[in-house]
Amino acid sequence: MDGSAATRAEDAFRLVYAEAFAEPPYNETEDDVTATFRRFRSQTRKATFRAALAHTEDGDPVGMAYGYPLGPNTGWWDQLTEPVPDDMRREDGHRTFGLMELAVRGPWRRQGIARRMHEVLLEDIEAERVLLNVHPASKAASAAYRAWGYRKIGEARPWEGSDLHDVMLLELR
Repeated sequence: MDGSAATRAEDAFRLVYAEAFAEPPYNETEDDVTATFRRFRSQTRKATFRAALAHTEDGDPVGMAYGYPLGPNTGWWDQLTEPVPDDMRREDGHRTFGLMELAVRGPWRRQGIARRMHEVLLEDIEAERVLLNVHPASKAASAAYRAWGYRKIGEARPWEGSDLHDVMLLELR
């Protein structure tokens, strides 16, 4: 989906997000969810925003993923605890796709839904690579990303007061 379609489906994205990230190690509150969806609304306005939403045959949302290519002025690289080489952090709006969120509700995990949404989201993108943050205590997510070819390139605190997250990179080309 593009940004306008994702905006129309915001309730479904919010349901999946709120349920998945209420669990440890994230333990997000309703205030955290509200803050995430303030950002979501601005993110969906980006022309390059992409999203995927998985649902049951009855239409119940079970998984979501979204992101967009990082622009030249992205602050993502500035969040790392240790600097990376200038060539790695160079962005032009096409080079790196930032995977902002990927989540599946509990009852539907371990069925390949996250992998399929990841594939659909990245299908036909022009980016050379994909960048994401994952909480290191989220063992299943970290293992899935490694199995899909991601490698850890550093650690970051993605927002003020957050736990340290692993920053992972997937080379596409």
